[in-house]
Amino acid sequence: MSVEERFERLSALPMRSLAPAGPALGALPSRVRAVVAHRELLGLLTRRDLEVRFRGSALGFLWTLIKPLIMLATFYFVLGEILGAARGMENFGIYVFSGLTIYALFSESIGAAAGSFVSNAGLVKKIYVPREIFPLAAIGGAIFMFATQLLVLVGAIIVFQQWPDPAGLLYFLPSVTLILIYVLAIGLIISVLNVYLRDVQYLTEILLMLMMWGSPIVYSWQMVSDVIARFNLPAWVLDVYTNNPLTLAVLGFHKALWNGGTPADYPPDLAIRMLIAGLVGLVLLVLAQFGFQKLQGNIAQEL
Repeated sequence: MSVEERFERLSALPMRSLAPAGPALGALPSRVRAVVAHRELLGLLTRRDLEVRFRGSALGFLWTLIKPLIMLATFYFVLGEILGAARGMENFGIYVFSGLTIYALFSESIGAAAGSFVSNAGLVKKIYVPREIFPLAAIGGAIFMFATQLLVLVGAIIVFQQWPDPAGLLYFLPSVTLILIYVLAIGLIISVLNVYLRDVQYLTEILLMLMMWGSPIVYSWQMVSDVIARFNLPAWVLDVYTNNPLTLAVLGFHKALWNGGTPADYPPDLAIRMLIAGLVGLVLLVLAQFGFQKLQGNIAQEL
């Protein structure tokens, strides 16, 4: 077929909009189906992002293990031994590493999603695929990193024979699910906002750093409760801190994999708090998808 014939054939085809119609709840199933239909592309983009991250590196994917181990050693010796955070806290190394592992899933996912459109600008401007593919591929790479760090954590538990409470293992999947719900919601909206205002990515990095220190990763929830009681602060201050989804996920992860805790190290009704946070997160995910669809139409032009 000649060029002219192909052009005539294409010009005869009816034009149709690729943007989903209808309200957020009506459009969401169609967007999910579109992403599922492009699942092979999603897998390829995820694998490409991982390969690019370690391209030219002699150690390659070993850096996914080296970085968390160095962080663990730093926190353990500086905060645990030198500053004394490990005193009175059993199995401090497992405690810190488990908190860092679940936090890394949160921070790596959101940080990668924020720059997903900018880093894939060439592809976004050339072809149309469901725009959700790009932040989802970035989150997929972070999930792979989380899986490798989790293997190290499980290995440490086996080596040091610090077996977790079997009943506490029930908190593992809810903790990871809670993180993923909020990662999807936040990742979708900041990925598209960063196209219009590039400062969003840098602001995200600062907020993620603050959130790490604002979560019970290198200190216990009981310490926060004691400080609030010591300064006679209102009870709602502790509730606001505790009901932060990242805090709840970290606490649930500790309960699943750390065997040194007592009931005083966790807030009452932790499972109910996590369930409520998960339901709120699902509402935020729908709202984030609605906002994403409103803003994604001009992404190619802005890039």
